[in-house]
Amino acid sequence: MTALDSKTVRPEQAASVWSFFRDRRFTTLFVTDLWERFSFYGMQALLFLYAVAPEEAGGLGLDAGTGGAVFGLYMSTVFIASLPGGWVGDRLLGPRRALLVGAVSIALGHYVLAIPVRSTFYLGLLLVAIGTGLVKPNLPVLFSVLWPRATSSQREAAFSVFYMSIQVSALIAPLVTGLLGEKVNWHLGFGAAAVGMTIGVLRLLIGLRDFGADGLAPTSPATDLERRRVLRRAGLGLGAVALLFAIDVAVGTFSVEHALGLLGLGSLAAPVLYFRYLLRRPEFGPAERARVLGYVWVLIPSGVFWMLFSQLGSTFSLFAREETDRRVAGWEIPASWFQSLHPLFLLLVAPLSAWLWVRLGNRTLAPIKLAGGLLTSGLGFVVMAGAAAVAAAGVQVSPWWLVAAFFAQACGELTFGPVGLSVTAEIAPPGYASQMMGLYFLGAACGAGLGGQLSRLIEVVPQPAYFGAFAVVGLLGGLLLAARGDRLSRQLGLGEPVQPSAVGP
Repeated sequence: MTALDSKTVRPEQAASVWSFFRDRRFTTLFVTDLWERFSFYGMQALLFLYAVAPEEAGGLGLDAGTGGAVFGLYMSTVFIASLPGGWVGDRLLGPRRALLVGAVSIALGHYVLAIPVRSTFYLGLLLVAIGTGLVKPNLPVLFSVLWPRATSSQREAAFSVFYMSIQVSALIAPLVTGLLGEKVNWHLGFGAAAVGMTIGVLRLLIGLRDFGADGLAPTSPATDLERRRVLRRAGLGLGAVALLFAIDVAVGTFSVEHALGLLGLGSLAAPVLYFRYLLRRPEFGPAERARVLGYVWVLIPSGVFWMLFSQLGSTFSLFAREETDRRVAGWEIPASWFQSLHPLFLLLVAPLSAWLWVRLGNRTLAPIKLAGGLLTSGLGFVVMAGAAAVAAAGVQVSPWWLVAAFFAQACGELTFGPVGLSVTAEIAPPGYASQMMGLYFLGAACGAGLGGQLSRLIEVVPQPAYFGAFAVVGLLGGLLLAARGDRLSRQLGLGEPVQPSAVGP
């Protein structure tokens, strides 16, 4: 046994869910993800409120509908960037280098956001989105390399524990960035994550030495011809987009809605085009093509789930600010602080979830767990519809309505999120692990973008009907997925012996 092996623990060897932290590689990825999630959830807490804050208060002065659409634009861009980020990890840099480049880009983006100049705000958002697009698909792949022979239930348990890193930072981020942004200065709130992400980059640089050769090289390196082809197509595509916007600006017709519409079309087209690309890969056999086809039934529910989730940072924040009694002992709680309820509940329940997946083993199919996540999320919107009905009488409602809704959303995410990541890692064809993770997040991009556009309706549709419609979508989606659970599990080959990942030795 090597020195490295003596400091590692595998899911199948763990005596408890806390045993994973004895692996120094796990801790490195845990800390890196903690600070990347601090960035993500700090943005979730502040972006919408900053967008709708009056210009004299330092905000962008947008109406609630446009502010929600901007928030959806950011969320969608982050998820869309995961597909090229996955390609970079699989074909160009390897997941380790892609992860490091992404972490640095996020830190730089937050330093730009800390500059109190409105003209650089969208540049900062772009840098954060690019960096997150590199981190999102490559960090879970590098994580899954740690235990290549884990079973489905063991992998789900490990992902559930790893999910705790998200919740620690997601709990703290709204408290820190919300207090600084709402009470002191918006740009100071945005920039708070820069320091944390810098710490994360330094910790990653130190900890990557423990990985040996794992994840260092791309699993399926692109040839020179492929690199030139991708660069040429990407350049033509970006050039065409830049030209369209330049013309739009020159004739004086540019608006945020144009960017939102273009990105929305892109988020809808990208999964279809990428599925076509995967199904035409000559190295895939019938079994791999069947798994890719079956994965549609994971991708679409993912879009539905993240469409629901996207409301937390927009319409839930609006409801907290406008319709909720936030005064405690004469002090008004910042509306952004309610965003910490979601990760708080996730953090409390995550160890129980990890223990439960190990205890259940393969007796509960992954599609059934995904369906449970959608159903629980739908119940959260049932609660919000009830709260909105009370608020319609012209009174501010008790914050306990939001507490209950966030609890339901947290339970839904804790069921859907780790299982969705685990299924994606398990069924990915060799050499396509990071790209499959990117495809998973493309489903999230579709959902987040659609959710951002739908948030415009909050100004014209009665709130009880608005939240009630989301409840119906979540509940119906969960029931449909549950009905297909057995067949889908067989098509994806879930629960079968897992071969060592192609990401590393």
